Amino acid sequence: MKSKKVAALDLAKLCCRVLDDKKAGELTVLDVSEQSSITDFLVIATATSDPHLRALRVELEKALDAGKVHLVGMESAQESGWMVVDAFDVMIHLFLSEARERYGLERLWRDATEVSVPKLLAAPKERKSAPAKAKPKAAVKPRAAKSRRSPGK
Repeated sequence: MKSKKVAALDLAKLCCRVLDDKKAGELTVLDVSEQSSITDFLVIATATSDPHLRALRVELEKALDAGKVHLVGMESAQESGWMVVDAFDVMIHLFLSEARERYGLERLWRDATEVSVPKLLAAPKERKSAPAKAKPKAAVKPRAAKSRRSPGK
């Protein structure tokens, strides 16, 4: 069974892949497990417009739903340019550029450890193994016929 932290990192990775596929900008992942008692990772992304912001949220919801991830809550104040999706161990913050600068989560969480997004997005490396050698098929030996004797003979 995966540790809680590894499962949370896998969830952050899923979120990054979805957001990257939908062309979110400035993807940042912060490990706040040492600073926060309510979550382990923050995923922060920037949208180019209000429709893009909504599209990022919708795609994220679809992926989390498909992964059977329980959402604790979602907040999107009207016209704020900031949406939050709370998946408990991972909180996803989606911003318009000006709102991201104004609220400055990276400054607020400056003691957190930044996780490399390119490493999270990299395809898992396949293990290189020696090519399997074809084993010669063993000759099948014919079985000796068993004699059936009736009882008492």
